[in-house]
Amino acid sequence: MQRILNLILFVFIISSSYAQNSTIRGFVYDKSSGEPVMFCNVFLQGTTIGAPTDVNGMYNIAKVKSGSYLLTVTYLGYDTTQVEINLKENQILTQNLEISESSIKLNEVKISAEREAMRTEVNVASIKITKKDLEMVPTIGGDPDLAQYIQIIPGVVFTGDQGGQLYIRGGSPIQNKVLLDGMIIYSPFHSIGLFSVFDTDIIRNTDVFTGGFNAEYGGRVSSIMDIKTKNGNKKSFGGKLTANTFGSKLLLEGPLSKNQKSSFVFSGKTSYLDKSSELFYKEPVLFFDDKGLPYSYTDLYGKFSLHGDNGSKLNLFGFNFQDMVDYENISKLSWKSTGIGSEFILIPGGSPVLIEGNFAYSSYKINLDEEASPLRESGISGFNMGFDFTYFKPKSKIKYGFDVHGYATDFLTYNSVNTPITQNENTSEFSAYVNYQYTSTRFIIEPGFRIQKYTLGLSPEPRLGIKYVINDKLRFKLASGFYSQNILSTSSDRDVVNLFSGIISSPEEIPTQANGEDYSSKIQKAKHIITGFEYDISNMIDFQLEAYIKDFSQLTNINRNMTSNNDETFIIETGIAKGIDALVKYNTSKLYIWLVYSIGHVTRDDGVREYSPHFDRRHNVNFVTSYKFGKSLDWKFDCRWNLGSGFPFTQTQGFYENLTFSEGINTDYTSTNGELGIQYAELNNGRLPYYHRLDLSLAKKIEINRNSILNITASVTNTYNRENIFYFNRIKYERVNQLPLMPSLGMSLTF
Repeated sequence: MQRILNLILFVFIISSSYAQNSTIRGFVYDKSSGEPVMFCNVFLQGTTIGAPTDVNGMYNIAKVKSGSYLLTVTYLGYDTTQVEINLKENQILTQNLEISESSIKLNEVKISAEREAMRTEVNVASIKITKKDLEMVPTIGGDPDLAQYIQIIPGVVFTGDQGGQLYIRGGSPIQNKVLLDGMIIYSPFHSIGLFSVFDTDIIRNTDVFTGGFNAEYGGRVSSIMDIKTKNGNKKSFGGKLTANTFGSKLLLEGPLSKNQKSSFVFSGKTSYLDKSSELFYKEPVLFFDDKGLPYSYTDLYGKFSLHGDNGSKLNLFGFNFQDMVDYENISKLSWKSTGIGSEFILIPGGSPVLIEGNFAYSSYKINLDEEASPLRESGISGFNMGFDFTYFKPKSKIKYGFDVHGYATDFLTYNSVNTPITQNENTSEFSAYVNYQYTSTRFIIEPGFRIQKYTLGLSPEPRLGIKYVINDKLRFKLASGFYSQNILSTSSDRDVVNLFSGIISSPEEIPTQANGEDYSSKIQKAKHIITGFEYDISNMIDFQLEAYIKDFSQLTNINRNMTSNNDETFIIETGIAKGIDALVKYNTSKLYIWLVYSIGHVTRDDGVREYSPHFDRRHNVNFVTSYKFGKSLDWKFDCRWNLGSGFPFTQTQGFYENLTFSEGINTDYTSTNGELGIQYAELNNGRLPYYHRLDLSLAKKIEINRNSILNITASVTNTYNRENIFYFNRIKYERVNQLPLMPSLGMSLTF
């Protein structure tokens, strides 16, 4: 702890030496709720000096000459706010601002916050998601969900409605890091595949980096999902009550004291899909289950926030997420994820440095109990903490910090000959980084460097992002970097369907290379390069095109071909993911259109063969539209259509009698009946049929009074009842489809 305090003191001394001119900084808040307002413009009236607010609602205007100014904040949908300030020489002035929603409705959206961010940030392979964005996608059950929006992001492949997982530009789920207010979440999506563990109404902002992310993030080789939750209303008590066909939810928020310096938010949601689906489906939804959809979950989240006068704050939060899948008399899967954490923002009075930090402890446990197999279990628990320091200059920003992560894994499973496979490990990681961003009229340059120290070795990781602004409409961009990670999933990339997904740390004992040499590193590694351009076709239409290559130079995988104790438990693979993503957006006050086309190719090489993993979808199309109508625009129609080419699968060549010799040399092979053996074709040489699904929803907003709004939503999932394949039972020669046509009705009351 003494070393940390010394480091902070050192930062103050060094940073103060740079404060040769005055600085204006502060936070912009929504006047009605006290929540920070992201991506609004703060500037000095009559000058070209200004800065946008970040995800925390903070702005920082550096190198300002002393004098009197009119500090102005503008944001679409809000009234302009102005405050007179008097700035002294070498002063660091903290000035918080409040803005109110405008009573004047604009007919068209001229400049969006997202477009403004495109002009000031590198933003390669990056999508910012706000609550407003989430509401554009058709709801399932009447409430928006992050899981539905993530599926329409360029480069994201979703493997199905039941047991579906998200694969981001060639990376498997374990290669995608999910952060909730700085805490690592190991299982962000429920088994049904339609819902996430996060309540949409607690999400303030989500940044999804599908590759090429900067030095601030590490520990994964594919992508990052960084979710920030809101603090709760500091001004008044309120909430939301939701009930629909498949679940219900309660949200409460409000101040904890009269001085508006503390607040809370609580969210609880649960599913009764396993019970309500019995009423809607007279025929079995699954060929082995006659009781509807056997999925259920419960998610609880709570957060307390303490706010200082200058914008400093401390958040304490905790969660409990649970999931259950019960295929009666066949298998039962359940997992539980819990955690408690804290994060803070510190605004030192005499230094231009912003200090952020977090500390969290979380655990994830999963087990699968099958009638025909022994119990499988997996668990991971541990802490993560980090400190980040940001120093602002007029045309640049330096951010640096460090992270510490310690965790324990506990794993038990069985191979094909029922031999137990266990791993119980205690592992620690340490990382440090520095990221520099320079902005000029034409260039935004963002070099960075991160170093990851694992138990198994050291990984130096340079990063680089560049954006070239040709004119007000056209911008070219590029990002590249080295990445690493030290954990892997017990679900192999070769599994077509596997709801059991345990987590283990990378093994110390790994097989040698094909030429007999040992691997120089035992850490999983990848290199990314992503390039593309953004073009503003008009005030309402944006076009983006990105091409990417992810070179997974070393991946550790479970050896699913293991048949005896003499076989290697793990194998080392390499892989390449490459593709092109195109995105067109059209946005007005009434109509929103989102169209994505992705073409990609993913391969893996285990040293013996090159194959396509089961998530290698070559073509993927997402069309989303949202239309508001009515005299007061109180009706909303949403539509989403997804088309995806078929996934690879391993074909069946034939069957044979498999003698297990259960009695050893005493087995009479002439009279003993063997088991049914399957002769497989080459790995994943076949292709399943195309997947496509249409979802629709219609919502009506009714204003009961100034503070109460009733929303009624009717929705249909898989509107034309497309029979998309989920699984094929080779033994019984029976096909199992994804979800059928699913109508739903929901109501929510905001108060």
